[in-house]
Amino acid sequence: MRNIVLGFAALALAACQSAPQQAPPPGLEAASNPAAVPPQPASMPAASSPGTAIMDSSVTITPPAKGVAARYAAFSGIWTGRLDGQYDGKLAVQSVSSNGQVTVTYAWGVLGDNNPGEAAGAGRIVGSTLKLGRLPNGADVSFRMLPDGTLAGTYTLVDHTYTGAFVRQ
Repeated sequence: MRNIVLGFAALALAACQSAPQQAPPPGLEAASNPAAVPPQPASMPAASSPGTAIMDSSVTITPPAKGVAARYAAFSGIWTGRLDGQYDGKLAVQSVSSNGQVTVTYAWGVLGDNNPGEAAGAGRIVGSTLKLGRLPNGADVSFRMLPDGTLAGTYTLVDHTYTGAFVRQ
């Protein structure tokens, strides 16, 4: 009897020490397209810090069709940057249509009091600015193409705006 009680106690102790299962971040949607070209690998560090923006490896980039204006096509690809010099962000412009409509995935690291996350959605390019649809956490995000081929990112959440430069991977 004593061995049975000790066995249950050991089992209970082991269960308490197991890592809890984590649910996928809210707002995460499948971002792959079966007709798309193979995934463009995102360079991921060997060991990432807890606040790093991590993009799902299934995210793919479909090159713009020949009829897409160069000013729109320039947004295509995976971009990485830092907001306010410290908050990681990754933008995948997965497809670009001839009317400026885009499909995107945006990943963010720890940002203020927001935990890291990822959201797939749509956006529109008007002039030299790509405006994403509102993220599930309520953030408004836009990217302006600069003459040097980088993006100036703006991320507004509640009453705080973060800005930073993004470069193509």
